[in-house]
Amino acid sequence: MKHLIRTLSALCLLFSTAALAQEGEVDIALVLAVDVSNSMDREEQELQRQGFVEAFRSTLVHDAVRDGMLGRIAVAYVEWAGEGEQRLVVPWTVIDGAETAIRFADRLQSAPISRARRTSISGAIDFGVRLLGQSNVEALREVIDISGDGANNRGRPVTEARDEAVAKGITVNGLPIMLKKPRSYWDIEDLDFYYRDCVIGGQGAFMVPVRERHQFAEAIRTKIVREIAGPVEVPLIQPAQAEPRVNCLAAQSPRLDQWRN
Repeated sequence: MKHLIRTLSALCLLFSTAALAQEGEVDIALVLAVDVSNSMDREEQELQRQGFVEAFRSTLVHDAVRDGMLGRIAVAYVEWAGEGEQRLVVPWTVIDGAETAIRFADRLQSAPISRARRTSISGAIDFGVRLLGQSNVEALREVIDISGDGANNRGRPVTEARDEAVAKGITVNGLPIMLKKPRSYWDIEDLDFYYRDCVIGGQGAFMVPVRERHQFAEAIRTKIVREIAGPVEVPLIQPAQAEPRVNCLAAQSPRLDQWRN
């Protein structure tokens, strides 16, 4: 009898431990890395923020979370600009349904929007990689979602950061914001091509360009739903592919030697 009790106790402990372990498992750990550089005006920044808020209040996103293998995701929201200019706005949050998604949206909406100079996509990717290492969840997939309106002009080359992230099994997706025509040396004419060749990478990597202000909310919602649902096609870019079709150092070349020194 005592042996049976000990066996049952051991089994209960085993099942309890397994259940606790499963509580830390999620379908995706998603870093939302959002550009707040001075090249974006206040209205654009507010539209961008509101687009993410509305996405996590959307039943489409709630349904996508619910339909996942585990029905749980982990999300962190980051604002970034130049090298060393990254701010964690909403820390890692596990979302397992409408209630937790709406709480995440409310917290995001109440946070102030920061602003800073320059554009370091490589810095944002590196920060996202470090953040994923601190998520305290076991994710089936890890994704860094970069939104921005310009090319990398500070920090190390963006392709180096992208390729190192992909080598760790992380997917980098993109939301290139193309509302304005290029006005300076730092601007890129075809930002969508730049994101395609220089920024995104990994399993199922994709991008959703925003060309009109009214597209913000729908584009962000579409992208998040697709990220939660998982990859449905072959990667758009691999780090070992042939030479990119655009110059990935286009906005950075004059300062590249200075960075390496």
